Formats: sequence, structure tokens, C-alpha cells
Amino acid sequence: MLLNDNIELMELKNIIFDFGGVLIDWDPVYLYSKIFNDEREMNYFLENVCRYDWNIQQDAGRPLAEATSLLQEEFPHYTKQIGYYYDRWEEMLGGTIDENVKLIKPLKNKYNVYGLTNWSAETLPIAIEMYDFFNDLDGIVVSGEEKLIKPNREIYHVLINRFGVVAEESLFIDDNADNINTANEIGFKTIHYTNNLNLAELLRSKKIL
Repeated sequence: MLLNDNIELMELKNIIFDFGGVLIDWDPVYLYSKIFNDEREMNYFLENVCRYDWNIQQDAGRPLAEATSLLQEEFPHYTKQIGYYYDRWEEMLGGTIDENVKLIKPLKNKYNVYGLTNWSAETLPIAIEMYDFFNDLDGIVVSGEEKLIKPNREIYHVLINRFGVVAEESLFIDDNADNINTANEIGFKTIHYTNNLNLAELLRSKKIL
């Protein structure tokens, strides 16, 4: 959904993609469905042990070894399963979201294309090694490297300052509504990406693609 539907095409110079949920399919269920025989226990584990608020701290720069150790001390009966989270992290990747990734090269014919992602600095290199589209980006800002996470306004300004991006000349695409709201406040044009949204169709309808 295009939230601030006021794109002036002559002004648009930059396209900025989030990664997880927009360009890359990442889901811990891909790994833990192999580990747990009981779906209810798997769901309990992901909701209460290796939970979102724990994982986001790694995206904010906490070392993986420290994060793993802290959680294993808190939940010793799940020591082995917690260890798998980063030991087998690549098994959480379901591949690229091809219908969106294939837009990068044609967009680069008209715009600078960047990435702005909440991601651990230790795991992103694994994804970069696996997926070629990273080579087509003009630059990325990674939360784990900056010790800042979206929707904190400061990480958007890292992108702005590092690459000379003007918010009002840029389209930001993310699947998280809070991240979109912050981008809107700063002045970015935005698309809140959801699973039922055909991004290519929307970009064509706005004459962006």
C-alpha cells in the first residue's frame, strides 16, 4: 500500500529496500520444523524462548555468542535447540522473494537502489554470499553494524548522510508498519509491503517502473 501517495516522478531518485520479508524469505519455522516433532512445542519455543525481542537485540549489534549464552542460561532445558538458532541460521532462509528481487536491475536503470535493513552484522554476510542481488545494490545500511535499529530515526539518517540521499527524493519499501511510519515522518515516500501486494504492478501503476 502506498501510504503517502504524492510521488512526483521528476523528484524520485532513490529506491530503498528492506531485506527480510521484502527481498528475502526468512522464517525460523523453516529450521525448527525439522527440530521439533510437536508443532505446539515449536510455537511455544519461538514465542517464548527464541522470541522476537531477543532476536532484535542481535540486529542491534549484540554478539551472537553472548545472546546464545544468555538464553541458554535462562532456559537450560532448551540448550541444544537454542544453539541451533545461529549454528544452523542459514536453514531459516527460504530463498529470495523473486518477484521483488527481479525489479532491482530495471529500477537501477533510472534510480539509485539501496538497502536499509535490521539484520545481525554476523549473519548478513551469509545471505550476501548466497544471493547475487546484493551485488546490484548501490549501498546498504545494516542495523547490526550501526548499533541502531529501525524504527529509530537515527538509522535512516545514517543512510541519508552516507549516500547523500534526500528523503523527499526517495521511495522506501518495508514490510513493517512502524518502520514505514518513521520513514514518512522523515519525508520519505513509502510503500508498506504486504504478502498480498504485487509490488511490480504498483510500481508500474505509479510509472516508477
